Amino acid sequence: MLNLAKGRYRARLADGAEDVAAAQRLRTLAFRGPGADRLDADAFDAACTHVLVEDIRSGTLVCCFRLLPLPSGAEIGRSYSAQFYELSALAGFDGPMVEMGRFCIHPDWRDPDILRVAWGAMTAWVDAEGVEMLFGCSSFHGTEARDYYDAFALLRDRHIAPKRWLPRVKAPAVFRFAARLRRKPDLKRAQAKMPPLLRTYLLMGGWVSDHAVIDRDLGTLHVFTGLEIRAVPPARARLLRAVAG
Repeated sequence: MLNLAKGRYRARLADGAEDVAAAQRLRTLAFRGPGADRLDADAFDAACTHVLVEDIRSGTLVCCFRLLPLPSGAEIGRSYSAQFYELSALAGFDGPMVEMGRFCIHPDWRDPDILRVAWGAMTAWVDAEGVEMLFGCSSFHGTEARDYYDAFALLRDRHIAPKRWLPRVKAPAVFRFAARLRRKPDLKRAQAKMPPLLRTYLLMGGWVSDHAVIDRDLGTLHVFTGLEIRAVPPARARLLRAVAG
């Protein structure tokens, strides 16, 4: 069972309904804000493994995410992402996959070590389970695409999925940045606007859909993100496994 302690943080698997409820409360705060009128919970929670990252000294839950393992791409239609993206191209992926979803960090905590420990925990889980592809939705805060034009232009230029895996449009409201944007990205502004989770995916060789889904329920824009584990650069893999170990 996953139990990883590094510095002041510990990552572990949720143990029962109380832990899952704590993760749902943190997700509500992170995605819907203080005073939200409903809990961030859905039917996928029961099918997923939940990972919690806690501050060891106080016990505060500072980060969480959930994992939905799939034996191969033939099961991709069961994923959360399949609600928003047409993923039939990925049905041909023949290795074990896992969807990482609802990743969030407590809005009052800014320590970059939280993200490092979360990725270390993910690495340990992926290695233990023999996962060959990690995927999910990477979210930008807010629903105004113009706030992220430079980031989207950078994704268009460098990080669109290989044609054989490219997700197609399914959601009713999307921003087709690969087709619509003509600007060259300001690299500094693009990196500043890129969500930390997505930035890490890209550093490891990840790729994205050619469009963003406008999710008005959560108040986000998100792109489908995939990472073939065998494509992770060796130096990056060593760093992650050093944290995981």
